[in-house]
Amino acid sequence: MGTFQNFPRVTPFLWFDSNAEEAVEFYLTVFKNSRRLDGVRTSDDNLGAKGKVMTIAFELDGQTFTALNGGPMFKFTEAISFVVRCDSQEEVDYYWSKLSAGGSEVQCGWLKDKFGLSWQIVPSRLPDLIKHPKAMQAMMQMKKLDIAELERAAQS
Repeated sequence: MGTFQNFPRVTPFLWFDSNAEEAVEFYLTVFKNSRRLDGVRTSDDNLGAKGKVMTIAFELDGQTFTALNGGPMFKFTEAISFVVRCDSQEEVDYYWSKLSAGGSEVQCGWLKDKFGLSWQIVPSRLPDLIKHPKAMQAMMQMKKLDIAELERAAQS
């Protein structure tokens, strides 16, 4: 388990200040098909408190990630976001509620979670719906996406 050999070739690596473990535990509660895979603890006092979590590998719905306690030098920006494809309004509502708690609602299905990481909570039909100009206009006015409203706009 202590190797990258079984990981996908490309894996998102997330830099947290000192709360990577808290973030991973939070994400594991949001995504049902998830698990903690492995972790590396510091062995040297020069890297911080000896025995402190340095990295944690985890999986959310089949996607492998690694979280790092890297310090305060870097922060998340909207330049990187994770898309959560939802098959129903119930799923949109669930992920929106869980991931925006303690964070902020942005626009067009985007939010920032309490750790500053950006997510897009979108219906799986969104690419087809926003091909219609009125549906695109409707989406631009929304924070959390309303599938029924997008469908109405696409048909008008």
